[in-house]
Amino acid sequence: MRYEAVVFDLDGTLLDTLEDLTEAVNAALRSQNLPERTKEEVRNFVGNGIVNLMRRAVPGGEGHPAFDSMMDEFRRFYGKHCRDKTAPYHGIPELLDCLARKGVRMAVVSNKADFAVQELIPVYFGGRIAVAHGENEAEGIRKKPCADMVFRALEELGCPAGRAVYVGDSDVDLQTAANAGMACISVSWGFRGREFLEEKGAKYVIDRPEELLDILK
Repeated sequence: MRYEAVVFDLDGTLLDTLEDLTEAVNAALRSQNLPERTKEEVRNFVGNGIVNLMRRAVPGGEGHPAFDSMMDEFRRFYGKHCRDKTAPYHGIPELLDCLARKGVRMAVVSNKADFAVQELIPVYFGGRIAVAHGENEAEGIRKKPCADMVFRALEELGCPAGRAVYVGDSDVDLQTAANAGMACISVSWGFRGREFLEEKGAKYVIDRPEELLDILK
C-alpha cells in the first residue's frame, strides 16, 4: 500500500450522526422555548465542534443569556442519545476490515466532543481503530483545522505524516490535512458534498468507501 496509515474524520466520514446531532440541538433549543432547527440547517452548522455548532444554532449565539444552559442540555441529551439513530455509512465496516488485513494503521481525529468519540468508536468499530481523539482543548490540544490532534494521532500510530493520508468530508478536513502536510481524500457522502468540496480545492473526491482502496494502492 502507498500509505502506512489513514487518519479519518468521524462525523460525515465514517458515521452518519446527523439525526442524533439534530435531536440534541433541538432538545437544547426546546429547553428555552426557542424555534427548532431542521436537519439541513444542522448539516451546515457542524464541523467546528459542539460550541460552534450551538453558536450557529442558537439565536444570538453566545450572546443569548441562556447559552451556557443550552450547552449543558445539549451535552446531557447527546450523551444519552448519541447512538439512537447513528450508524456507519454503507461499506465503511468492510473498508476498515480490508485496510486492517493489509496492515494499514487507522486513527480517528474529530472535532466532536471527546466523550462522544470515546463512546462511539468501540460500539461501531470495535478494535479496528487503534487511536481516536475528539475535541479536548482543555488539554491544550487545538481542534481542527489546527493539526495538533493529527500529529498526536500519528505519533501514537508511529507513522510520519508523509506516510499517512487524511480522509474527511468537509473544508475543515481539507484545511487540517494541509496544515499537517498530508495528502487528503475527500468523501462525497458526508455533510458537504462533491460540488462544495471541489470548490474548496479538493483534489480527490470519492463517492463510495471502496474507492479509497484504489487510491491507496
